[in-house]
Amino acid sequence: MSAPTTRWRFTSFAGAAARLSGRPVTFLLALGVVLAWALSGPLFGFSDTWQLVINTGTTIITFLMVFLIQNTQNRDTEAMQIKLDELIRSAKGAQNTLLDLERLDEADLDRMRNRYEELARQARKEIRDGTPKDSK
Repeated sequence: MSAPTTRWRFTSFAGAAARLSGRPVTFLLALGVVLAWALSGPLFGFSDTWQLVINTGTTIITFLMVFLIQNTQNRDTEAMQIKLDELIRSAKGAQNTLLDLERLDEADLDRMRNRYEELARQARKEIRDGTPKDSK
């Protein structure tokens, strides 16, 4: 099996698992498992093994879900970024230098943020003074 096919299968699986895990029925199922575990406590004498079952199960599920949800979130963020880049690219008068801001280092991002904060301050001042100018 080739790497792209494996990657596509994982992507498809991760997306389906993330969607399924966010549904109310999944929450109710998890709640049912926890309630069944809690109610079985007296049957097992609230033993260490009884406690270990829920601790181990929830730890494993949480560990795996972190990777699935992160994969889905990364793809969603990348898709949103591409859409925003297209909007910037297609807007007349927009600055194409904004297309890949997520790739800039912290210092460059701070400089860009300061620049836009200053533009916002100027625009608010112009509105207060009654002399709004074109924003570009």
